[in-house]
Amino acid sequence: MRISIDTDVCIGAGQCALVSPAVFTQDDDGFSTLVPGHEDGAGGSLVREAARACPVQAIAVRE
Repeated sequence: MRISIDTDVCIGAGQCALVSPAVFTQDDDGFSTLVPGHEDGAGGSLVREAARACPVQAIAVRE
């Protein structure tokens, strides 16, 4: 699984970090980023749920 965050679309709502805090966090400016070491998407169903929870669909999950 590969995760990408479109930083041009992200509004920093933080829903991804609330749903899957082991994979997503927020940077110093409040925008979503991946926790180092989790770029491969370890976390499965929570990662997909975090992508669905994003209000602007800034997160893409590819198998």
